[in-house]
Amino acid sequence: AGSWYERAVLWAKANGITSGVSPTEFGSGQPCTRVQVVTFLYSFAGKPEASGENPFTDVPAGSWYEKPVIWAKANGITSGLSATEFGTSAICNRAQVVTFLYAAFGK
Repeated sequence: AGSWYERAVLWAKANGITSGVSPTEFGSGQPCTRVQVVTFLYSFAGKPEASGENPFTDVPAGSWYEKPVIWAKANGITSGLSATEFGTSAICNRAQVVTFLYAAFGK
């Protein structure tokens, strides 16, 4: 309560962008992975239908992040770290997050 990010976290929770890392914790001190950031964007976009094939060996079929990753690739938000690796556990720095935001909504 009272943090500079409190309102943003409450908004994200209320709008289905994220549910946090547990029922009682947001995880504000934790870094975000590529799949978490792409999932935030996918949720903000309204969880549109994801079409296209999954070329990434590190994105298992049926995983909670499969549709967001396929959507992000299909919409030119990211192409992955390589042709076959998305980088699911790679940490996103601020520049990468801003690049994802620009690709998703800034063009």
